[in-house]
Amino acid sequence: MFFDSHAHLDDKRFDEDRHELIKGLPGMGISYVLNAGADMESSRKSIKLAETYSFIYASVGVHPHDAANMKDSDLKALAELSRAEKVVAIGEIGLDYHYDFSPRDVQRERFAQQLVLAGDLGLPVIIHDREAHGDTLDILRAHRTVLKGGVMHCYSGSREMAGDFLDLGLKIALGGAVTFKNAARPVEVAKYVPLEELLIETDCPYMTPHPFRGSRNDPGLVRLVAERIAEIRGLDAAEVARVTLENACALFGISL
Repeated sequence: MFFDSHAHLDDKRFDEDRHELIKGLPGMGISYVLNAGADMESSRKSIKLAETYSFIYASVGVHPHDAANMKDSDLKALAELSRAEKVVAIGEIGLDYHYDFSPRDVQRERFAQQLVLAGDLGLPVIIHDREAHGDTLDILRAHRTVLKGGVMHCYSGSREMAGDFLDLGLKIALGGAVTFKNAARPVEVAKYVPLEELLIETDCPYMTPHPFRGSRNDPGLVRLVAERIAEIRGLDAAEVARVTLENACALFGISL
């Protein structure tokens, strides 16, 4: 049984076969999926998916790509959305200095505001950090007193910095990148992070694991992430699946 801790099944790339795909996931061993919001529209769509399927849960938040379009009133709207029964986190939120679709000062402001919101709501956070490790860590440290747990989604930083995030009480999520033939950092992180602090994810439809890289990703492929981590750590894949499922349920307050 697997918990895909980060998916975007509301993405337009699933428009033609979304419901057929989702209905088939339990038969592939997928016990839970967290569908992550990335803006106000996708946050609402995530809630709708969670209301439709018993094994899907939702998070709500505004991604750094969309930070420039975020309005102050959206913070109140996110608080309202978070009252939905199956919303279990605020995210994905954070910083992205690779694309810089939003000005960096605006990204930092909206990130901090959503961290405070999550603290007020008593919810964990799902954090996007791309090529912004230093600023992400600084902002998280500045808000450590309000953090109610969280996860570094699709972690791409160093082993050493993973330790800094673990010290803040955050978990580390690995996805398809750990299966790539040229993977170096993700492999080091998979060796270093205690299994009890790891989550697995697909970030579908992106980050498709080897050997399907280049095609659309979906939660059914999260098993490849678990298998690769198991190989790296010298464990059975079923053990990695079990522990990461328990970790995700504990973080998001979901009963097994």
